[in-house]
Amino acid sequence: MTRWMAALLALGILVSSLVGCSTVPKSFNPAEPIITKDFSHQALDETLRIHVADGVVNYPAIAVDPKFRTYLMQLDRIDPTRLPTQQDRLAFWINAYNAFAIKGILDGYSPMTLWGRYRYFIARDHQVGGETINLYDLERKLLIPDFREPRVHFAIVCASSSCPKLQPWAYSIDKLDQQLEESARGFINDPTRNQFDRQQKIARLSMIFQWFREDFEAQSGSLLNYVQRYVTDPDLARELETIPYRVEFLEYDWRLNGPPY
Repeated sequence: MTRWMAALLALGILVSSLVGCSTVPKSFNPAEPIITKDFSHQALDETLRIHVADGVVNYPAIAVDPKFRTYLMQLDRIDPTRLPTQQDRLAFWINAYNAFAIKGILDGYSPMTLWGRYRYFIARDHQVGGETINLYDLERKLLIPDFREPRVHFAIVCASSSCPKLQPWAYSIDKLDQQLEESARGFINDPTRNQFDRQQKIARLSMIFQWFREDFEAQSGSLLNYVQRYVTDPDLARELETIPYRVEFLEYDWRLNGPPY
């Protein structure tokens, strides 16, 4: 477990009796249910296309966009367990995480400090299918164990500068694999998030690779094996595969990924 996550959990143990703590619902009971064929990510897609550019999120504009409010209401009216396929459910939960991460900022929460991260990830519950879930549980107790898809870590965005860039579109079932590949490739080749010193043979990777090391190693055997699959420079990819690189991790920048709301 990572240091900051362990600290978050320690905070949770201390104050859970005061603020409560959500978990993954065993079932969903929307008050005004909509059938799955009537559910769509279109409202979120339109919101992101208008208000996100190169990963910069225009929070003040999203706050007054009725399309975003419509999407949040739809999330609370659908039972995600009734979605027809695993891929449908994966796209649903990625989009839900990103929408809830935005909503947390609009509600006045911020992950910039340790206490802020506790409030943002753990203490703040979000409505889905008539039940509640927080961002920590959505990621750690649902997305990671249920789907075992490491590319999720490049798709969900926790409103911070070192997070993956929020894409200007919603994830969709018909393009999901392509979108996950694009998100992984974009993140790994972004020099503000991952850096490769070819002279000293040092790979300075995002803290995401340290926090979720087990997920990447389970699929590829090592962090560098995973990373080299997505590196677009063929010479660097060959080096990472054949020459020992020392791995270091970059400090995480928790500043907001857009203008403040």
